[in-house]
Amino acid sequence: MTFKYGIDNLTVNKVLAISKGKLNAVITSEAKEKVIACRKRVEAIASGNKAVYGINTGFGPLCDVQITLEETNKLQENLLITHAVGVGEPIDKMLSKIMMICKVHALCQGYSGVRLELIERILYFVDHNLLPVVPEQGSVGASGDLAPLSHLFLPLIGVGEFWIGNKIERAKTVLEKHQLKPLSLQAKEGLGLINGTQFILAHTIIGLHKMGYLLDLADVAGAMSIEGYQGSSSPFRDELHKIRPFKGTIEVAERMFMLLYKSQNVDSHENCERVQDPYSMRCIPQVHGASRHAYYHLKELAEIEMNSVTDNPIVLSDTEAISGGNFHGQPLAMALDYASIAASELGNISDRRCYLLLEGKFGLPRLLTSGGGLNSGFMIPQYTTAALVTENKSLCFPPSADSIPTSLGQEDHVSMGSISGRKFNQILGNIDKILAIELMYAAQALEFRRPNTFSDIIEENFRIIRKKVPKLEDDRLLKDDIDTMILLVKNQAFNLK
Repeated sequence: MTFKYGIDNLTVNKVLAISKGKLNAVITSEAKEKVIACRKRVEAIASGNKAVYGINTGFGPLCDVQITLEETNKLQENLLITHAVGVGEPIDKMLSKIMMICKVHALCQGYSGVRLELIERILYFVDHNLLPVVPEQGSVGASGDLAPLSHLFLPLIGVGEFWIGNKIERAKTVLEKHQLKPLSLQAKEGLGLINGTQFILAHTIIGLHKMGYLLDLADVAGAMSIEGYQGSSSPFRDELHKIRPFKGTIEVAERMFMLLYKSQNVDSHENCERVQDPYSMRCIPQVHGASRHAYYHLKELAEIEMNSVTDNPIVLSDTEAISGGNFHGQPLAMALDYASIAASELGNISDRRCYLLLEGKFGLPRLLTSGGGLNSGFMIPQYTTAALVTENKSLCFPPSADSIPTSLGQEDHVSMGSISGRKFNQILGNIDKILAIELMYAAQALEFRRPNTFSDIIEENFRIIRKKVPKLEDDRLLKDDIDTMILLVKNQAFNLK
């Protein structure tokens, strides 16, 4: 299969496949025709007398200053250089690549007015893994992700830096090695490059990929904890959920039922005297399901955004270019904040299940160790989950609820969606760690339910853990075990279905 920029629809999976070299992506003749036609319209406007924002005027509060045709090229390069004011650590290289892929797709739709040569140069960077260095801070998420996109495209004009492996090299040096000359930007091109939501979008795409896996893994961790606790599978029955038919709740309930199916351990206590389990086990479909709703909503919006044109102005004809606000990040920013809360809750409820496994109830030893007193067992890792859960709560403040005017008030309401995207991924990184610890706890709890057996999928995941992390008999350095478990989560090593 081949993906056609500007023609086909991108999805989260397709973007990731392109970025990993698993899906070929090209600019077809159909897309080239659209790009060339739009470029001709820009050239007609640039040579005319009518002031059109971003083509023959200044930017932001200088939009009322008309620029001569001779000054146009210098104006566009100045735009790129003056807006490259990002600070902080560089973003992950994969984010830079995803940003370029999404920008190429947007430009190929034929409304931005940049030259085909410019788009082909960006695609060369993508295809040859030339990934610009982009600082993580500096975007307010409206007028586009101006600072990060400026850094992303500085190498087009021979400025800025590239990642070459794990080293940083000057863009000019790298271009020379590839026998490429820096490009000179022309009318509208600087604005077409740095207006857009590709920084927010790239963080959203990476976050969605992580969250999709973690949602399924949270179900597995929950099921393993229920097995260890000898909780009930009754709360997952279809009869309960069809009378409150939220999509996410039904989906999780079906998964929980599947994860516990034909478990000898579950069957062994079917007629016990316990009436009901604590909420962190009984309400897994309602809590995990609500998080799924946020995930589905964000994914729907992200896939609209990645197939949209988000720069400004939008060129419609030889005489008309609409100056609007498609660059405003609010649609993703608000959904990212919602998804951040949803992701955080996966950790919140997981920590509660960890705590339950330590209490020493229903046949489990306190702190999951037979030698309590001399041994602390698994007492302390729950401190870590508690710390991570609280850190996530602090990260759930919604940046989209805030706005600080910029550009002398011309850009007087901004989304802060770039911060929402970064915090979303920070939270997900903490969820990796929390679920890793719960899975470690659950595996230890299962040891005390032998010789009972569990469902096939639980047994398989138990074996995955035990290949790397042995049962805790006497106290040992648990940091190594925790790091190993986190690596299993990050590498998506568990069987989820």
